[in-house]
Amino acid sequence: GYANTHAYVEAGLAPGDDPARAYYLLGQLGLTGAEQIAQLSGGQARRAALARVLAPKPDILLLDEPTNHLDLPAILWLERELSQMKGALVLISHDRRFLQNLSRATVWLDRGRTYRLGQGFAAYEAWRDQLLEEEERERHKQDRKIAAEEHWVRYGVTARRKRNVRRMAELADLRRTRREARQQMGQVKMTVTEAGGAGTRVIEAKNITKVYDDKPIVTDFSVRVLRGDRIGVVGPNGAGKTTLVNLLAGRLKPDAGEVVLGTNLSLATLDQSRALLDSEKTLASVLTGGVGDKVEVGGQSRHVVSYMKDFLFTPEQAQTPVHVLSGGERARLLLAKALAKPANLLVLDEPTNDLDLETLDLLEEMIDDYPGTVLLVSHDRDFLDRTVTAVLTAEGGGLFTEYAGGYSDMAAQREEGMGLQVSAKEDGKPAAKERKRAAAPRQKLTFSDKHALETLPAKITALEKTIAGLHTDLSDGTLYMRDPDKARDLSDKLAAAERERAVCEDRWLELELLREEIEGSSRR
Repeated sequence: GYANTHAYVEAGLAPGDDPARAYYLLGQLGLTGAEQIAQLSGGQARRAALARVLAPKPDILLLDEPTNHLDLPAILWLERELSQMKGALVLISHDRRFLQNLSRATVWLDRGRTYRLGQGFAAYEAWRDQLLEEEERERHKQDRKIAAEEHWVRYGVTARRKRNVRRMAELADLRRTRREARQQMGQVKMTVTEAGGAGTRVIEAKNITKVYDDKPIVTDFSVRVLRGDRIGVVGPNGAGKTTLVNLLAGRLKPDAGEVVLGTNLSLATLDQSRALLDSEKTLASVLTGGVGDKVEVGGQSRHVVSYMKDFLFTPEQAQTPVHVLSGGERARLLLAKALAKPANLLVLDEPTNDLDLETLDLLEEMIDDYPGTVLLVSHDRDFLDRTVTAVLTAEGGGLFTEYAGGYSDMAAQREEGMGLQVSAKEDGKPAAKERKRAAAPRQKLTFSDKHALETLPAKITALEKTIAGLHTDLSDGTLYMRDPDKARDLSDKLAAAERERAVCEDRWLELELLREEIEGSSRR
């Protein structure tokens, strides 16, 4: 065996390689090299194995779900590392953004057959849906019968894809509501209201703090969460994301400050531990608790078989024991179990781990249709963009900042990456060799672009008000003598606000010019 993780990774180096490379790789993946192999958690073991396979700079690299158990900084680093490698890369992943940024060809495995697309993952979903539609037409032409469950699964995927445009439009409306609520926050007197009422407050957190072993995990954080909000929490591993969610959900008490929950609040959770399923129980008994054949969903009683279909299970699987299910089917069953509980607050901690793409589609639709409030911790950038109305970002030292919109909206509003290391070159761009092929003029604005165009003017106006207020405070000539620490703090805040305003103005101008260019080309 190996003495520690450093010895394990160092053993993977090629002859003549710099020994420091082992420490470099381990450090980027959140390990020190001193960890004992026998004491590694599952996530640490995966990260050590990833460092080992990267160590010799192989000619061919095969990676199976490499982003599982990585935080956002590590994922962004891994993207850069892989984009610079000279060898061939074969990648299995459910992380859409990761695939889009790295792939130049796509292989789809479907019902025992493989299909190859000579383009990256960005083109995959439209291509797949086209193949499915052609297959459906061919079925009708030949009047062939297919297995009922296979037909249902294919139809379900295609139907969900066609609803994406509507869902994203609805998400934009929700984000607009979230922004308006944030702008009014300072003017509204906090009251406790019933969580079941439309538009009412579900969670009020005011100046909450949590400390473990003298280390600040959450520091002086305040937020208001309304019914229907979908709040994402992002940041490095160990930054306090799960602790913050547990504080907001009332499962943990703050050391200072207070959290007031709406009345009649009921909670359903899906956490990283993926609570064990009884392997001998059937699907139906897991969902019903072994009592009857009904489940309570969204305040309505539904037959368990009907509910199972929502999660891509067939009626014949109702009496199937859990131990014969695949990993993806187990993940879907856990989702179904969590969502079957009568609840108006849903807490999801890294829900995309170990999910396949079709189950991810399903989860996105479940969140879209969920009538209550959602708090979710995730490292999946595309998933956050598709689901959340606001993002809480860990800044370090227990500090969190709220941004309206999804992950891309948050990234666009940050001048510096802080813990996330986000930049235009690192996130959302195709791999270097593919970038030249992708240089054709844009045909339309993305959802994120449109959202930014719509929200940036209000953001700039708010920053200008902040800057004006800081100038007023600093105009007091006696401040520097009376309270030099406060004066320095205000000066730092002024500089940061002015930098952020400049970034927002540049981004708005860039998008406005792009919009005019696209509209002009469409008229020609």
